[in-house]
Amino acid sequence: MAVRHQLVKRPREDVWAVLADRRAYAEWVTGTSESRSAEGDWPQEGASLEYDVKLGPWSLTGTTVVREEERPSRLALEVDSGRLGTARVDIEIRPWGRESSLVIVDEHPLTGLGGTVHNAAMDVVLHWRHRHMLARLAEVVEGSAGEQRGAKRRESGSRASTSRGGTHA
Repeated sequence: MAVRHQLVKRPREDVWAVLADRRAYAEWVTGTSESRSAEGDWPQEGASLEYDVKLGPWSLTGTTVVREEERPSRLALEVDSGRLGTARVDIEIRPWGRESSLVIVDEHPLTGLGGTVHNAAMDVVLHWRHRHMLARLAEVVEGSAGEQRGAKRRESGSRASTSRGGTHA
């Protein structure tokens, strides 16, 4: 079982803003060199994106599909890496104090080569990957790009509720 956590020094709405930005996927997912739209309105359930992983002269294209979305606390993804197989990646965002968030990633191979050879050694590799991925996510969220995304998301949410005649709780 590959479960890893990271403290991010921003509110969970700022973390969610980065996770909800399909274009930011390649900025924080370790090994991903590029991401692009596939189907649906990310990160709604059923929406997907395509990504590229480049290892030297080799390249792999995969797809990530949103399986569950509980805004702003949880995003469950299914990552399909072709012949390497599929994996379930569950990202939970918990408030931690007033200004921070605890991000927990839980990944399990489901099918293909990853599911077949999944063992303790594979979990070590996943832990290493998640350590880097969560550090990158924290950098993006805590950096100016994350602040701007969060501010834009809050601003658009405020305008949307005001235009409907409601207020934010």
